[in-house]
Amino acid sequence: MSTRREFLQKAGTAVVAGAVIASPLASLADTPPAQPTTTRPAGPIGFALPSLPYAYNALEPYIDATTMEIHHSKHHAAYVKGLIDAETAIATARSSGDFSLIQHLSRQVAFNYGGHYLHSMFWSIMAPYGNGGGGIPSGAIAEKIDVDFGSFDLFKKQFSAAALKVEGSGWGLLHYRPMDGKLVISQAEKQQDIALWGGTPIMGIDVWEHAYYLKYQNKRADYIEAWWNVVNWSAVSEYLTTATR
Repeated sequence: MSTRREFLQKAGTAVVAGAVIASPLASLADTPPAQPTTTRPAGPIGFALPSLPYAYNALEPYIDATTMEIHHSKHHAAYVKGLIDAETAIATARSSGDFSLIQHLSRQVAFNYGGHYLHSMFWSIMAPYGNGGGGIPSGAIAEKIDVDFGSFDLFKKQFSAAALKVEGSGWGLLHYRPMDGKLVISQAEKQQDIALWGGTPIMGIDVWEHAYYLKYQNKRADYIEAWWNVVNWSAVSEYLTTATR
């Protein structure tokens, strides 16, 4: 079976908010196949909703199956459709020479691509508790966290606080910043506002209400604390390795 690192190397790159980032997209069934493959829809716009590498109920009791199914099959799918529609409209504008809607379409690409990329990463850096998910990091990612944040506990507190304090809907994100080689924690409102230019996101938590409201209602802090039990540190470490290249 191909390793996650091999897949990331083969999957190519994408651009979000000015940063070159490894694409996390793969075509994985709810029960992972022996050999993951990448699928693309027919036509010139090559974006597709990735299947999850685990069943919808695999992250329970921390994230419930109903939330996962709606989040993936409805919300993420809507970002993929919105991205394809916007890219198609821009291609039409180039053909006709009519760029009167380019401001709107550019915003649609930024919003929907941000949603598509971040959700794809979100699925891939989670795993069932005790089967890849939870615990504390080890190896290079653990050493890097200790250097840049002082300790894992301090990192966890800062990351949780940043995610909790996102205004409205958005993400708490861990980036690798190549200008100084540091890990930095940031926020993104919606999918694209106040994004970190030049940084490569290697881990993130979705704090839009659709990610947690069915189970946790308005208790975002409880959701964030529970989420640490499904973080796949092996996957985060591989994102870091790819980013540092």
